[in-house]
Amino acid sequence: FQTFEHYLIQINLRMAAFPKIKSTHSLVAKHVTKEKWDKLSGIETKTSGFTLAKAIACAVQFDNQHCGIYAGDMDSYEDFADVFDPIIQEYHGISADAKHTSDMDFEKITGNVNPDAPVKSTRIRVGRSIDGFGLSPGITKEQRVGVEELMKKAFAKFGDDLSGEYYPLTGMDEKVRQQLVDDHFLFMSGDRNLQVAGMERDWPEGRGIFHNKEKTFLVWVNEEDQLRIISMEKGGDVLGVFKRLARGIQTVADSVKEESGKGFMLDEKYGYVHSCPTNLGTGMRASVHIDLPGWTSHGVDKLKA
Repeated sequence: FQTFEHYLIQINLRMAAFPKIKSTHSLVAKHVTKEKWDKLSGIETKTSGFTLAKAIACAVQFDNQHCGIYAGDMDSYEDFADVFDPIIQEYHGISADAKHTSDMDFEKITGNVNPDAPVKSTRIRVGRSIDGFGLSPGITKEQRVGVEELMKKAFAKFGDDLSGEYYPLTGMDEKVRQQLVDDHFLFMSGDRNLQVAGMERDWPEGRGIFHNKEKTFLVWVNEEDQLRIISMEKGGDVLGVFKRLARGIQTVADSVKEESGKGFMLDEKYGYVHSCPTNLGTGMRASVHIDLPGWTSHGVDKLKA
């Protein structure tokens, strides 16, 4: 296992050479051909100087990738479209002329989780990226700090039940750190994919966590995406959690716009832009924790077939 910097040194030494892709069954192995490599490998994006070599680092270093590619900025999706477009279309099952639609109107949702279901907690999150900054794999140190400074000002504008406090990872007090760990809010370094993809450079500078007083609304700053906006609470009120998320996303968007004039990165074809193409679109993931009586009563061994 190599560091991101060591990998880049090796790639730079053989920039003209077509790399050996260890993840032979990945989408990268299928769609990064020598012809495309020769055409694109010398390009550096304008926003963050990202390259195709950096984009496919995980597929080159690891043998377990399904997708295997990340974008370093909005430019990556355009400059390396010959690679990204077919990967995105195959992964998401969309046509080349598809247009994304995203509808966060909670008034259109009917029904909810059965209150008798053994749901312990509900969590829904989205990723969002702010125009003009690089995405986590390519973002420069200056840009990353710029995102954090912008978000500090934006968070200060939050009102009512969304108001809270921002906790930067740099210089974090041990008591605060432990409380965030206990609350299962803290994201940490050490993920090999994120390291090789370049997302843990300059750790922990420019990164942090915001949460409201009730600990039901969170924003992660500069983890895998510039922003991970999260709504969560105990129990199975999925509709209530989604309503808070929708309000929260709009509040973040409005506050960022008021503070900087910038909006979220939004592509007409692919929707909201993320560092990983598998998250393109609405960028939303919803999950519930449920109690499985057989599991908790008898343990894993008894449940094995």
